[in-house]
Amino acid sequence: MAFQTEVPFTLPKGYMCNQGVLHKEGVMRLATAADEILPLKDPRVQQNPAYLTVILLSRVITRLGSLPDVHSGVVEGLYAGDLSYLQALYQDLNGDGGVKVSAVCPQCQHRFDVRFAEMGEA
Repeated sequence: MAFQTEVPFTLPKGYMCNQGVLHKEGVMRLATAADEILPLKDPRVQQNPAYLTVILLSRVITRLGSLPDVHSGVVEGLYAGDLSYLQALYQDLNGDGGVKVSAVCPQCQHRFDVRFAEMGEA
């Protein structure tokens, strides 16, 4: 099994650019230490720590549809559901210390994921 450094994704709603084109397909790469550390120096993050998510995602999303560049303005323009989706994808790709297991409901056969914390975590 090869080490996966990028994952394709499809946004639930999509990003509508100024030209009216809906962009849904994209690629996210693994984050580096610099991706997580350097944005902390950004004045926008220092004024509003929640903005860290915007900058971090703009650094690790390498492609979104046919956009020439994914920058903080693009991430700011995402719908809330798409932002939540990308945050979860980031955690899955970069590891948040938990273990994700696929499960199936014995009654309705619905498939879903269950996340467990590592031993010793709350």
